[in-house]
Amino acid sequence: MEPSGQGSAGNVIAAICSFVIPGLGQLVQGRLLIAVIMFLLAGLLWIVWLGWLIHLWSILDAALWKRR
Repeated sequence: MEPSGQGSAGNVIAAICSFVIPGLGQLVQGRLLIAVIMFLLAGLLWIVWLGWLIHLWSILDAALWKRR
């Protein structure tokens, strides 16, 4: 298992960050565009109670991301 792959300490920390604020984990990983997209989508969708979907996606994406 490579150090920046699934289950790495960095990805676990990123997933925890995304748990607190959607997109924060992606920002910690240096992925600014997807971080902004997830943050905005979650904020907009929380208005209609669907923000939890983006919030969950943000957490999973941060946890499972592999550096290329």
